[in-house]
Amino acid sequence: MQEILALKVNQWLAEWNKIYFDNGQHKAKPKDHFYIFSVKASLLRSLSKIQHRQADPKTRKDEIGIQRKHDKKRSDEIREYIKFGYPWSSLTPANKKNEEFADMQKPGWIPTAIVINILGKNDERRGHKVSTNDLITIEDINGISKINLPENMNTSGWEPSDLPPIEVIDGQHRLWAFDKEDDFDFEVPVVAFHELDISWQAYLFWVINIKPKKIDASLAFDMYPLLRDQDWLEKGEEHIIYRETRAQELVEILWSYPESPWYKRIEMLGGKREFVSQSAWVRSLVATFIKKWKKSSSRSGGLFGSQMNYTDDVLDWSRAQQAAFLIYCWKSLEEAIKNGAYTWAVEIRNNNPKLDNIGFDDAFAGSYSLLNTDQGVRAVLQVFNDIFYEQAKELNLVEWIEIRESSSDNILDDVRFNLREIDNQAFSKYIKDLCIVMASFDWRASSEPHLDSETQKMKKAYRGSGGYKELREDVLKHLYDKSELLRPIVFKLLGMAEK
Repeated sequence: MQEILALKVNQWLAEWNKIYFDNGQHKAKPKDHFYIFSVKASLLRSLSKIQHRQADPKTRKDEIGIQRKHDKKRSDEIREYIKFGYPWSSLTPANKKNEEFADMQKPGWIPTAIVINILGKNDERRGHKVSTNDLITIEDINGISKINLPENMNTSGWEPSDLPPIEVIDGQHRLWAFDKEDDFDFEVPVVAFHELDISWQAYLFWVINIKPKKIDASLAFDMYPLLRDQDWLEKGEEHIIYRETRAQELVEILWSYPESPWYKRIEMLGGKREFVSQSAWVRSLVATFIKKWKKSSSRSGGLFGSQMNYTDDVLDWSRAQQAAFLIYCWKSLEEAIKNGAYTWAVEIRNNNPKLDNIGFDDAFAGSYSLLNTDQGVRAVLQVFNDIFYEQAKELNLVEWIEIRESSSDNILDDVRFNLREIDNQAFSKYIKDLCIVMASFDWRASSEPHLDSETQKMKKAYRGSGGYKELREDVLKHLYDKSELLRPIVFKLLGMAEK
């Protein structure tokens, strides 16, 4: 059995006993100590096996543990630094071949600790546990702690049979700069917690990376999705700003992505009111896809911002995936309206003069369409969010992962890639079927001059702040009447609205 000698660090204050701990909320009381030791980097990588987004979608069911978003380019840069130090590692390939720069090579030290959690026998992640043969045990003997590695690790090509025994809380990019096959003797310092609940891991990640302003808060929520739903952040300014910032980022993509049905059709800077304003879009996204869900609430949570109601997981879609999903939904609705020859849509097109903006369907984005109003945008986002939030388990939304590394340098390329990938997901047909039924709803606004008096009176109820609720419920009732497939979930949503 391999063992590692470690220093036990006792770190606990009496005041901390007053902290609110809750096993049911993944906030179990932590141990009053952690461990410090050094270990060969390649060995630590084998024990942790961080699961990141480069995985084959066919093996998605085998991806377990807490998801971290991994930037391969960043790990490659660290690997170059380790081998050659700075500034040689940052040189261009041409300059690296130039002997003139050879004296710029330096040692690539990594003196900062990688922070990990050693899982116990009762720890569970998405229904998986560490196998008995793969467990790491800890012994405290005469002031020295022994970290006992799995007995069968001596076997060549060892792999954990189920959940890996180590989770990396901070330092995955440093660790992933090493290959499991690296045979050079390079050790890294490690701070190890034992059986630390996942909410405390999210807290540690935030304190290490965000509080000192090392990385952007919005990026952190992509790297560590569990942060999106932490109560202690919800009461702080940063979390509120995150939700609004993420909403603004998504609106920016909806407006700037050429294949989006809202390309250049959102009023980003105010002025003329030909389309719905950016601020209205942001408010609607914060109220729908990015809203927080409380277990005491009967309402649906936000698909992008809440724990799922059937699990403790947060849907770990990146910003590019979130934007692609929104564009796909809206584009499917636009296509359904164009191809459906619905009476309401035909009347808008035939009875109203074309606007100055050429290239869009008046029935979808014209001045007499509810879809081009604050209330219409909110209603569509509510229906999409609520249905997919409640159906997330049945539609296996968690199975869709990014199968390539995202690039913060060109988010639109990442969106384009993910849009293509949605076509390969089973839920894409559900989106299209839903949009066909939604398209048959009468989306004419009360300002449409050819409405009869009774219809116009009904449409006027959608005006103002009260119109958000009225329109959402009428759209849901329409879905209930027109689709047997959607009837059970819509019945549930209508029941929630009455509570």
